[in-house]
Amino acid sequence: MLRAIFFDAAGTLFDACEPVGHTYARIARKHGLNVTDEVVTAGFRRAFGSSGGLAFGPGREAAELRRLERGWWRELVKRSFTGLGEFDDFDAFFDELFAYFAEPAHWQPMPEAPEVLSRLKQSGLKLGVISNFDYRLYPILKGLELDSYFDTITISSEAGFAKPAGEVFALAMERLGVEGSEAAHVGDSEHMDFAGARKAGMAAVLIDPAMTALEVAGREGRIPSLASIIDVVQVLRSA
Repeated sequence: MLRAIFFDAAGTLFDACEPVGHTYARIARKHGLNVTDEVVTAGFRRAFGSSGGLAFGPGREAAELRRLERGWWRELVKRSFTGLGEFDDFDAFFDELFAYFAEPAHWQPMPEAPEVLSRLKQSGLKLGVISNFDYRLYPILKGLELDSYFDTITISSEAGFAKPAGEVFALAMERLGVEGSEAAHVGDSEHMDFAGARKAGMAAVLIDPAMTALEVAGREGRIPSLASIIDVVQVLRSA
């Protein structure tokens, strides 16, 4: 019996209004470093791919978590620009960048998100978020008018574990009072979302824009967009 569906956040429920590499490069130029979108995008991908998860172990106070989250991002951003030149003032650049991505106005919900979430909620399912984002996720979801759909929001820094670690999935399910056999997770990362959810005993659904139609086999699904989750849920509920 499917009782709950969890969603990844960035890239699944919403996305940045402009490409991240473009934002990094555009703001960098304001702070004295003239770089192209392409080289910054490549640098960001290298840095992000080699970074540990945004989690620092359980049991930390909120103030410490905010400091650690900011420090994690500062180091990632700094490594994104390795070998690309010098800023007039890197801290001033980072302050502006970090604040930029905290603003809901700089993000946009996936077009189908409100309708999909509303239909799932009306069907009696519990809904939750499991994200490797930081505390800025809360005002972003609120500003995009998506927060009201969710019974729980679990972020990696507060959980103490980041996807694909099973602990963050287990904590999210515990907060909703469901087991893996009763839950599904939807996300856009093969490694973080799809593999992580399966390892945690949940049904797993991967959003893959390269797909032309949905595919469901057992408790695994691959869909071209968030809109297809309605059909996947029908299949999972009838299985």
